[in-house]
This record gives sequence, C-alpha cells and structure tokens, in this order.
Amino acid sequence: MDIGVLKESRPGETRVAATPATVVQLLKLGYGVVVEPGAGVASAFPDEAYIEAGARLGEALAADVVFGVNAPSKKQLDCLSEGATLISLLSPALDPDLVADLENRPITVMAMDAVPRISRAQSLDVLSSMANIAGYRAVVEAAHEFGRFFTGQVTAAGKVAPAKVLVAGAGVAGLAAIGAAGSLGAIVRATDPRPEVADQVKSLGGEYLAIESPEAEVSATGYAKEMDEAYRAREARLYAAQTSDVDIVISTALIPGKPAPRLITEAMVAGMKPGSVIVDMAASTGGNVEGTVAGERVVTGNGVTIIGYTDLAGRLPSQASQLYGTNLVNLMKLMTPDGDGRLVLDFDDVVQRSMTVVRNGELTWPPPPVQVSATPAPELESTREPVEKPVRQPMSAGKRLGIVTAAAAVLFSLVAISPEALQAHLTVFALAIVIGYYVIGHVHHALHTPLMSVTNAISGIIVIGAVLQIGQGDAAITVLSTAAILLASINIFGGFAVTRRMLAMFSRS
Repeated sequence: MDIGVLKESRPGETRVAATPATVVQLLKLGYGVVVEPGAGVASAFPDEAYIEAGARLGEALAADVVFGVNAPSKKQLDCLSEGATLISLLSPALDPDLVADLENRPITVMAMDAVPRISRAQSLDVLSSMANIAGYRAVVEAAHEFGRFFTGQVTAAGKVAPAKVLVAGAGVAGLAAIGAAGSLGAIVRATDPRPEVADQVKSLGGEYLAIESPEAEVSATGYAKEMDEAYRAREARLYAAQTSDVDIVISTALIPGKPAPRLITEAMVAGMKPGSVIVDMAASTGGNVEGTVAGERVVTGNGVTIIGYTDLAGRLPSQASQLYGTNLVNLMKLMTPDGDGRLVLDFDDVVQRSMTVVRNGELTWPPPPVQVSATPAPELESTREPVEKPVRQPMSAGKRLGIVTAAAAVLFSLVAISPEALQAHLTVFALAIVIGYYVIGHVHHALHTPLMSVTNAISGIIVIGAVLQIGQGDAAITVLSTAAILLASINIFGGFAVTRRMLAMFSRS
C-alpha cells in the first residue's frame, strides 16, 4: 500500500504531514510513500530530501492512505480513490458540514484530533504535541509585542522589575507557556479548575491560583469540564484582580467540541496597563478574551495588544511537522500489526474506534465515550477517615538519668586509667559526643543522608589526626587510632557512594 503526503491547501499552513525522517520509518513498515511536489517546502524540507529518504514525487490523492495536516479541500476530496483512508486533523465535533460531506464518500476517515486522552494513546496525541509547541510560541510572540525584559535586573542605570505573566489553563499548552515564561525570568501565575495540576505548575516555577469549588475536578475526557455559575463568578473576580496587576495574559482554556469559554471580559481588558499583551490561544474556537479576532493582532484603545493567531504551532514549522509526522508514524505502527505495509483498522481497539469518523462510507461519529482515569482530588480533612498513629512514648526522666549516670561513670573510669596525655583527648571526645548528639538529633530525618555526605570533611579530619597519633609507642593510643582510621574511612567511602547515587538520579542518560 502507498501513503500519500498532501501539499496543504489551507492558506498560510506551513506544516507537512511527513518529513524525510518519518518517511524512512514508514518505509520500514512496508509502505510506499508518495509526496506531492513542494509539500514540505514551507517546512524547509525540499523535494530532494524526500527522494533521498526513499519517497517518490507524485499525486498523493491517488494513494491508498492519504496523510494531511488539515482537512483537504472539496476539490482534493473529490480526487480521493474509492476505499482510500484519509488521516488528518478534522475537528469533527466543530464542523458538522464536513462530517456530512465525508459521510457521502466511499472512504474511511480518521481524525488525528480525536485521539482519546489515555496513557496508551499518548504517542499519537497530536493535540498535545502541537499544544506544546504553541504554548512555547505564545510566550515568544508575547515577548516580542511586550518589548521589555521578562527578567528583573538591577543595573547602574536603575532597577528593572520582572514581567508578570498570568496563564489561564494549565494543560499541555499552559504548562509549556509557564515553563517558557519562567525560563525568561518572569513571575508566572496560573489558574485551572483542576486542582491536581497545582503541583505541575509549582514544579515549573509558577504560582497556582486556586479557585475553591467542590465542582473542580477532571472530566471523563481528561479535560477540565464546564463549571457552574457560582464557580464562574469566583473565577471572574480572580481574573479581574489579576489582569489589572499582570503585564501578559496567555489564555489556553478549551472545552472539547464546544466554543471556547469566555474568561476575560472587555472591562477586564480595559483595566489592564497600557503596553500589556494578551495571547488568546483559543482564538480559533471563539476565544477566551472578549475582543479577540481570530488570526489577527488587535490593539485596544487603552494600548493593550490582543494576539489571536491561530497558527502558533505552524510558526515553528520544521519541529511541528516532525512531531506531527511522528504521531502519524506511531498510528501506522498501531494499525500495521504485521509490519507488512497493510493497513488494518481494528474497531475493538478503543483508540482506533475513537478516531474513526467514517468507515467505508458509513458514519461512525461520534464514538462511544472513553472513560479516562484521573488523579483523585485530595480528600477534605472533614471527610477523611481518622488514622490512628502509634504514639511514641517519651523516655522517662529516671531512665534518662540512669543512662547519663552510666555514661559518666564509664568516662570517669577511662580518664582514671588513662595516661595523662590521653585524658585531655577523652574529655574533648566526651564533649564532642554531647554536642554531636544535640546537633544531629534535631536535624529532620529527610536530611540525614545529605548530612552524612557533608560530614565526610569531619571524618577526613579524624583520619588525619589518627594517622598522626598512631605509632607513638603506646598500645592504647595505637588501638584507638587504628579504630578511628577504620571507622572514619568507612564513613567517608560510604558517604561518597551515597552521594554519587543521589547525583546519578538527576543525571540525564
């Protein structure tokens, strides 16, 4: 079977559905690859690179399987062969006219933007791979429009305050934006109705702004669900307070199959500082910000720039094409179980079933719902079952006094039988034990391993002192010095071994 790679018909589209690198992978699966001339030029992949990878130049629409980034035009659809399989981004939930058109054609159609949000399908998840690029690019566009430092600086010419960034929505795009803005030195805050993303926001250096609500949870699709009026009222108050304080807002909130929720009102935009920037990443589905124009840059009367670009991922075309092409390769691996270049559509597989819009001219959209398991929200203290913890009984005063008395008796006995030169050392040793007990005993248990590594320096001093004392002609001194060298060496080598293992946990393979 041949796979055809389309030259995109949508104006301004820079991505391509296969790169020379992914062509090689498709050939290994047993497929032939036909690329339309000029398909990869906008992504910096010339026709010669495809030929060197093993592809042929020709009419992609005549192939058995056709790859596209966006839905083909009506003219392109009319050229598809009977029984062909079309795989591209389609937005079937938002484009019923396209679905109705596809239903009347004797083809099979799969939507890459309908991949279910389950662990097994992560390697096919185009929405995540494109959102990751778009979130990064949103920060780049915002920085360009902002025209000032993101990071704070103190110079001889004066102090520069860091930029403040608010990210609405902490999904894949939002987390990418948080990471990019934080790496530039900005103060980053983020909101999301799913409380479990708080740790992810914090891990990227952002501050999570919670909107307390019993309705806040993950929906069955893995996305944040629509919230009630009470939640939206609290949310609006939060956004009103934050927009007047921050310099940049990046909104990423989407609800699958529905228009984007309106988060930032015209009044909130009017209350922002002149020179502020808003990047509305939901512009293609209506926008999160009132005043957004899809595909355009708008400047309000109070000097706020609203960016509604819908091609953020396409503004990094080479990487976007590579990631999208890899998603398609992973899908073909799933649908080519024998690696023989023959496509097998398995409707018992929830991933393939969820992606299929039309099968051999029969409408299969919408698919049955896929239940997504999510991290449960933490239980409230009032609803959590009390857990009885074992109570550690404190040492009684009599027992403590007995131990101290016994230790003192042993020390005095040693001093009494020791040579005069050793008595001072025993006194210092006893005081060191007391001081060490109180210093180390009050260190949290989580720090004991790092503390052991730090004490290697102390152990080194002990080894040096013992080496200087050994061989002085006194049997007691020699025995004690030998014991000190042995024990301190064990501590040194053990400490370094533990430290090395700890550092290895953070090393990239």
